Amino acid sequence: MIKKTHVKLPYHLGCSVWSVPEWTGTFYSDDAQPADFLSEYASIFNAVEGNTTFYRMPNPELIKQWGEKTSNTFKFCFKFPKSITHDKKLNNAEDEVLKFVESFEPIRDKLGPFMIQLPASFPPEELFRLEQVFSILPQTMSYSVEVRHPGFFDRGKHERNLISLLKSYNIGRVIFDTRRLHSSKSKDSTIMEAQKKKPKVPVRFEAVSTRPVVRYVGANDVLNNQPYLKEWALVVEDWIREGLHPYVFIHAPNKAEEPKLCAYFHKLLSELMDLPPLTAWPSDTQDEQLGLF
Repeated sequence: MIKKTHVKLPYHLGCSVWSVPEWTGTFYSDDAQPADFLSEYASIFNAVEGNTTFYRMPNPELIKQWGEKTSNTFKFCFKFPKSITHDKKLNNAEDEVLKFVESFEPIRDKLGPFMIQLPASFPPEELFRLEQVFSILPQTMSYSVEVRHPGFFDRGKHERNLISLLKSYNIGRVIFDTRRLHSSKSKDSTIMEAQKKKPKVPVRFEAVSTRPVVRYVGANDVLNNQPYLKEWALVVEDWIREGLHPYVFIHAPNKAEEPKLCAYFHKLLSELMDLPPLTAWPSDTQDEQLGLF
């Protein structure tokens, strides 16, 4: 098993997933097996989005294994199940919410903010349902909400009500940035597919909680992401200097490119403030990748 990193950073950085076979030999070691992926991933990055829980609930033994394969600085940001947020739209879902959150109690020290992603069909008029859920959430854990209905971006009453509610419960707002993705004219199949799936919502740069969460979805190469990642490096630097602890997740339509983009973001942020370097990649190709920048 790869030696786990204990490099302490003032922010958390990671990809959208960790189980990517295409990373074998380029990010993961040449002989990495699926059982090795998480430990190798966690030797480099200190956070990951837990998108798997959006579709299905892992069993207790798997949750325990995830905790054992990651360092004491590593954080999972698990997404609330689709059955709660999209099917029920939080309606009479309190029991399911508690069961879901409490199932991760064995690895509580490995948890970043849970992400409550609401569909575009969840309107501001249903905000009271979100408050009902907030009122029962265990305060020993942290949470962040991603909204997609246009009404929550009105810079008016609806958005103010949302922010007021979030602040009253010390819950964050996930910032979802797809500007680069949707401005692309590329005919790359991965980009065109991502454009169909990812929403196009306004970007907010204001941190609502002490743990702001950024989900950035851009192009597949460093060059076409540069202006946006440089902008986010400046924002994240400000947040850190203000005493906040950001979580930054870099997506690429072609997931094979995500580690490189994450490493590039850390390089940009390191140029703005004194940060320790990321650990060398298990594949030993990091110098080659960084040389491209």
